[in-house]
Amino acid sequence: MPINKRTIVAVIVGIAIGAGTLSILQNLIIENEVSTAGSEENSPLYWVAPMDANYRRDKPGKSPMGMDLTPVYKEKSSSDEPGNDWGPGAVKISPHVVNNFGVRTSPVELKGTHNEISTVGYVQYDEDKLIHIHPRVDGWIEKLYVKAAGNPVKKGQPLYTLYSPQLVNAQEEFLIALKRNNDSLITAAKDRLEALQLSPQFIKELENTRKVQQNISFYSPQAGVVDGLKIREGFYVKPGNTLMSIAQLDQVWVEAEVFERDAALIKEGLSVSMTLDYLPGENWTGVVDYVYPTLDSKTRTLRVRLKFDNTGYQLKPNMFAQVSIYAKQTQSALLVPKEAVIRTGKQDRVVLALGEGQFKSIAVTIGRVDRDSIEILAGLNKGDSVVTSAQFLIDSESSKSSDFKRMTHDEVANSVWMQGDVNSVMAGHRMVNITHGPAEAWDWPEMTMDFTIAENVNVDSLKQGQSLDFEVSKTSDGGYEVTDIHIISESKVSTVTVTGIINSVNIKNRTLNISRDPIEKRNRPAATMDFIVADNINMADFNSGDKVNFTFEASDNPNITEISHDKGDQQNNIVDHSNH
Repeated sequence: MPINKRTIVAVIVGIAIGAGTLSILQNLIIENEVSTAGSEENSPLYWVAPMDANYRRDKPGKSPMGMDLTPVYKEKSSSDEPGNDWGPGAVKISPHVVNNFGVRTSPVELKGTHNEISTVGYVQYDEDKLIHIHPRVDGWIEKLYVKAAGNPVKKGQPLYTLYSPQLVNAQEEFLIALKRNNDSLITAAKDRLEALQLSPQFIKELENTRKVQQNISFYSPQAGVVDGLKIREGFYVKPGNTLMSIAQLDQVWVEAEVFERDAALIKEGLSVSMTLDYLPGENWTGVVDYVYPTLDSKTRTLRVRLKFDNTGYQLKPNMFAQVSIYAKQTQSALLVPKEAVIRTGKQDRVVLALGEGQFKSIAVTIGRVDRDSIEILAGLNKGDSVVTSAQFLIDSESSKSSDFKRMTHDEVANSVWMQGDVNSVMAGHRMVNITHGPAEAWDWPEMTMDFTIAENVNVDSLKQGQSLDFEVSKTSDGGYEVTDIHIISESKVSTVTVTGIINSVNIKNRTLNISRDPIEKRNRPAATMDFIVADNINMADFNSGDKVNFTFEASDNPNITEISHDKGDQQNNIVDHSNH
């Protein structure tokens, strides 16, 4: 008698990798109508490993992790309901569970993006106004007026006094030219003094006093602060030495870096705002002064130079700053909240709210990312609604059977042809395990999986080890079935003939436990193991203790192909297509 009942199915996904690894549990409660209409409909389709949905068997047993296999029954999918054309992967959640999970949704909007690019940078001197001080002659520092880096200086302030024989000789040449009253010699000697950075006041004083000075003072060419002071009194210096630098702080540069994906938005002249940790609440505004032409090969970032006015000299070189660059608003685009997108590295997904408690995980192509939203280039339409909280729980359930696409019947092929190798055949359940190549139409990589076999395909023609071209079609319940085959090459499984004694006969499972003799040609010792027997053999012909000659396939699933009693009994030919 049919029994209709309402069940709540709790799906718990646990991942445990290695000793000491934490288990991650995701609980998703899905309320469905399950109808049980007789013993035939209630029979399991197959058994599956609790921790690996790809590990399927045609009868109970243990998973590779030692756990009991779980039976899988045919259930009514939400995609079978009238009016539901969302394809596989749609899940239905009862209203009270939606409320308990705190599921929130947000509409997909068409609007312009602000494109505020947030990054960090470091305050530096304005290098356009940075002057390096070098001597033009060899000599000794007799007196140093600036004692430490960071000291402020005024324009025209003395920096250091230098004694140099070359400067003494240049002064004497100028005096000789004056004494001879030779205009060309005077001009040449005066030009040399100016080239050696002697000030016009010094040259004028020398011309008036006609007295050579042994120690000559040099003055600051601009106001600012001393940076990189590398000399002390008594130092011997050469023209190649950098004695110090004079920097200005009226304006500063900020060197920032932006990610490669935002490089196209950065232009000179864009407005910039900046904050610093040492002055909370303060905000500085500036502009993009220069965009460097190359990316950093290691960090894959683009350097950007920003310029800020520094009233009160609050901005100091090497300070760490948080920067926001305001790019020009782009054309209208489809936007979703940033938290709605599940980014996995290889694929970006959102959970689409279909209405009436139904949800589905779909793949999307994303564009620009700003502080609050993400641009969607493909996968969504204006007016769609996406989940912005608890979407990870829904995604974990929907991902089991979702094709991750917004499907219409003319967008994605319903069937594809692939090449593969048959690993095992479960004839009784019309299932086959195949390792197949990639299927570009469905974005499938090379993998091993189970397929059901359509009624129009002769299951007896499939054998372990075959290479074949085969057609796979999608079923209405979100599964996949083989609908056509072309065999490329037959099975290359080798067979072995040996003698043994039957220990036990299991008629229900159609297996014989046999202690066989050694296989000398394969260098295998004697062993006791189970062998599978095909459906067309009368198991009653064999009993415990019988000595038999038999031929079996030397594979992971030992299947007997020929067997006879050792005392000349009539031989029974057996061909087995089931899986051990």
